[in-house]
Amino acid sequence: MERTWISRYDAGVPTEISYPDCTAPDLIRRSAARAPDSIALFFYGTRISYGELDALTTRLAMGLLRLGVRQGDRVALLLPNIPQSVIAYYGVLKTGAVVVPTNPLYVERELQMQLLDSGSNIIIALDLLYPRIRAVQAAAALPKRIIITSIRDFLPPLKKFLYPFKARLAKRWIARPTGPSIFNFLEVLGMTSDAKDHDLSDLPRIRADDLAQLQYTGGTTGTPKGVMLTHRNVIASALQGRAWDPHFHDGQESFLGAIPFFHSYGQSTCQNLAVATGCRIVLLPRFHPDEVVKAIHKHRITVFSGVPMMFAKIADLPHLHRYNLRSLRVCLSGASPLPTDVQDQFERATGVRITEGYGLSEAGPTTHCNPLRGERPPGAMGLPFPDTEARVVDVETGLRDVPDGEPGELIVRGPQVMGGYWDKEEETQEVLRNGWLFTGDLVRRNEEGFFFFVDRKKDIIKSRGETVYPREVEEVLLRHQAVAEAAVVGVADHIYGELVKAYVVTKPGSFVTEQELIRHCTKWLAHYKIPSAIEFRQELPRTIIGKVLRRMMRDEPGRTSETGAVQHQTV
Repeated sequence: MERTWISRYDAGVPTEISYPDCTAPDLIRRSAARAPDSIALFFYGTRISYGELDALTTRLAMGLLRLGVRQGDRVALLLPNIPQSVIAYYGVLKTGAVVVPTNPLYVERELQMQLLDSGSNIIIALDLLYPRIRAVQAAAALPKRIIITSIRDFLPPLKKFLYPFKARLAKRWIARPTGPSIFNFLEVLGMTSDAKDHDLSDLPRIRADDLAQLQYTGGTTGTPKGVMLTHRNVIASALQGRAWDPHFHDGQESFLGAIPFFHSYGQSTCQNLAVATGCRIVLLPRFHPDEVVKAIHKHRITVFSGVPMMFAKIADLPHLHRYNLRSLRVCLSGASPLPTDVQDQFERATGVRITEGYGLSEAGPTTHCNPLRGERPPGAMGLPFPDTEARVVDVETGLRDVPDGEPGELIVRGPQVMGGYWDKEEETQEVLRNGWLFTGDLVRRNEEGFFFFVDRKKDIIKSRGETVYPREVEEVLLRHQAVAEAAVVGVADHIYGELVKAYVVTKPGSFVTEQELIRHCTKWLAHYKIPSAIEFRQELPRTIIGKVLRRMMRDEPGRTSETGAVQHQTV
């Protein structure tokens, strides 16, 4: 297939890249060797240089080895964007173990599911999240060992002193848990305080094709699947992002780490790209629009990866004009389609261009991106990255390329594409065919090679930059004693991309309110999965063979209010 999109690349973007035969920890080692005193991480006044970061990750790795972690073991990370999350990610990889990033918003059921599927016997977690881990440990006997850290561990002295008082006022204080299977993060680091980069004899040798991480994504059935990414995949994704910006200055860019690093998008476009190029990351553990604009203004941020909701919230700030955001060279939007009105509002308010990209966890995650400076047709999700092939094939067979302008399923091939799903051979064979990844997304391509998102082949919902799988929400609703049937769909929202809406049929003689069902969901689901509205019906529309017609419900003339609340229809 002719790669017509190459002609639309920005000047200086290569069509092919030479990838080093190295591992993800080598990214830190090389940046530390080039500029050991350059700042790697900035966290509320704490500065960690690349030399220090390299030493800290080595010390953690040696501490983990003393705790019994071995090559190939899976280690879960349940952390926000704090220095410990970066140290833990690369420290685990230095042991030859496999990182399992885990969403801190998960409730006990979701956390248990992921730990059991991955077989993670050890977890590194924030102390505030310990109650959830304890509940899972009691129910599933996993994880076997817990390493606990606190926000205050890497704060500067004065803020570290004040943190307990502020945390208690905010009712976010928890006493540090103790027990035979619980270890302190700082103590694990201290097990090998004199570790030097040149003294690595105790660390196992790892190869570029070794498994680096399991990036979990759900399936259309609601069953989570661990995307297997090798070190080679991780490095390829970071270097493709680097190549996409010919004006990128190694060692000089300032990244804003506001997008969660447990998500493959934030991990690739911020954490790994910054580390690979020796650049600084300003860490924010939670997204607050005020904190984001203050950080951009104060630290002269040049690269900011976000989701549409973030850009919408920033553009809506009444005092946005007080801050100078013109240091931003690159604003990337991903995880869900970027509404045109959000893009226009942000760019008018800030004078900064947003560049939209596309990807999925199975592709490490990015496969497409719009030019950073050149033409970007309205609604385009971008051009394929260097070394990335993309085709649009017929939905029925996946064997025939459809003509330009016609919708079909997007399939991709490239060095960033996963090796398969963890312990799920059948599902792997369904999506990986002859080296091509079948994305399940419907797109179209124009004559210039730009790709446009059309719809999802399945019923996946993208809400607030997160993936929601309808069946998972349906199963939780069905646990309620009054619910006989449930169907969940996504309804369009210009801020959050989509909102979750549920259609419910109650059991004869039973009564339940919308508020009661939402409270029920709160016990079992992360907040972004909880339905924003629940509509009660006498029956659900079905095909002649009994399948629920979700598309019919999704296409009904429902409205979304300016506040994002779904307007109910009576049936």
